[in-house]
Amino acid sequence: MKKLNGYHYFEKNVGPFRNLSSLSQREAEAVSQQIRQEGRVFAAQRSSDYITIRRRLEHMAFEKFIAKGGKPAQDYPHYLTLGVCPWLESWYQDPDHIIIPWEELPVEVVSFTYGDLFPTMRYEDDKSYRKQVYTKDEIVELIQTYGFPQDWNQTGKQGPERYIEVQVWDNDVIGAYR
Repeated sequence: MKKLNGYHYFEKNVGPFRNLSSLSQREAEAVSQQIRQEGRVFAAQRSSDYITIRRRLEHMAFEKFIAKGGKPAQDYPHYLTLGVCPWLESWYQDPDHIIIPWEELPVEVVSFTYGDLFPTMRYEDDKSYRKQVYTKDEIVELIQTYGFPQDWNQTGKQGPERYIEVQVWDNDVIGAYR
């Protein structure tokens, strides 16, 4: 199995771990609207209700993670992918990334979805990993069953899952990487 490190992709001139969820609803809506108006990056394609949907899905993931014994230190996550995902570099004009080793992702504050949170929690089909949040042990088992989406679905033609998403529910974990 490939290395299970977390990768955080970002716009180089903006910097890592800039999180809309850390802002008030009003501030996040304003930033999101500005991104849409500028139209320069992938995020410009997001709908006008993106922030509202995002917060609802984050709350759903938060509740599911707590139900599995997770102990999030905050009510919104920071996002990474599990393993490298070259497709995400295309989201940015001048992309960069940070790698956080698997060992630095504490089990009590890190959850996973098999695919991006949005399609994982919203897409309607019969895949067993839909609407699910996984722990570190569980995601390893799932990878053994399904592999990495970034390997078998590089073009996105086989469904919405393009990578395994890592949700980090603690600013301290990413603090050294800011």
